[in-house]
Amino acid sequence: MKIAIVCYPTFGGSGVVATELGIALAERGHEVHFVTYKQPVRLELLSSNIHFHEVHVPDYPLFRYQPYELALSSKLVDTIKLYGIEVLHVHYAIPHAYAGYMAKKMLEEEGIYIPMITTLHGTDITLVGNHPFYKSAVTFSINKSDVVTSVSADLKQKTFDIFNVEKDITVIPNFIDTTKYSSGYKDCQRSLMANEDERIVTHISNFRKVKRIPDVVKIFDQIQKSVPAKLIMVGEGPEKKNAEVLCEKLGLTDKVIFLGNSNEIDRILCFSDLFLLPSESESFGLAALEAMVNKVAVISSNTGGIPEVNQHGVTGFLSDVGNVADMAKNAIYLLRDDSILEAFKKNAQKAAENFDILNILPLYEEVYEKAYKSRFKNSY
Repeated sequence: MKIAIVCYPTFGGSGVVATELGIALAERGHEVHFVTYKQPVRLELLSSNIHFHEVHVPDYPLFRYQPYELALSSKLVDTIKLYGIEVLHVHYAIPHAYAGYMAKKMLEEEGIYIPMITTLHGTDITLVGNHPFYKSAVTFSINKSDVVTSVSADLKQKTFDIFNVEKDITVIPNFIDTTKYSSGYKDCQRSLMANEDERIVTHISNFRKVKRIPDVVKIFDQIQKSVPAKLIMVGEGPEKKNAEVLCEKLGLTDKVIFLGNSNEIDRILCFSDLFLLPSESESFGLAALEAMVNKVAVISSNTGGIPEVNQHGVTGFLSDVGNVADMAKNAIYLLRDDSILEAFKKNAQKAAENFDILNILPLYEEVYEKAYKSRFKNSY
């Protein structure tokens, strides 16, 4: 099948999922075309089955804000016609589903009917989509999609609660490619990050307010008072500077390492003992899943889709949002005892296997096939 994928080409969860999905589809023999404003960060190599089409937005002085949706719609029309695309899969409702719908209507004028699958990832619903300026457009885009999927049951329910959605929503969870972590590293080089007697705690995110970065630092502050430890902070974002200031204020400068964005997440997680995810909201918790598949226990909030990934008392622990004391207590419980920590690590890795891409990929293929077969019926 020939599939066009529209996504954000960034380190964010939706872009990572869309890219990994496209790569896996290509390995199964599908022809995949990525359409976005730059090559996705995890799309390292193109192949005979993977293609990238850059969306250029001309800089016209007439416009105060350059019309990306217009440029994307036009690029989709050209790509679909030129390559005979059979299915359009957009990740994120705004602006991608909106632009995809406009491309569909333009193509219908030429007798070309392309089914559009929209995958909802989280902030397109709970943050951007819920804004009064965008709510009507998001509702319209979802209802005009041929198929709608969400990455968690929690996000599906939130979508129905927030919007007047008439479409059914299929839950297809995010995934991990376990084969990429099966061999592991013979030498994780822990000594580069911590002393032999120190535990390694990790946080990976885009450092936005929703990630509650100060909570990460405060949890670790309590941890290191009871257990020798280092904290590794991976990512870039608006809250990074404040986190650095807080570390200095708490006297943690020599115990916290800020690495910025990295393409070596698996290597970093290889030598990690515990992963912190105290977010205000998470539609799924992909960062937690990546930690788990690398045999890392998780301390997290119990919000959004996280409980669908991190099993309380099995792969880690869940606490109410903002309950730093409880998260620190649970973390210390794990880190103080080698046997307990090892058991949770093994449980985490085993649970992650349920989200292996080989289990999830057929769900998307089924959706594509169904949408393609019903394209004429849904186009009128």
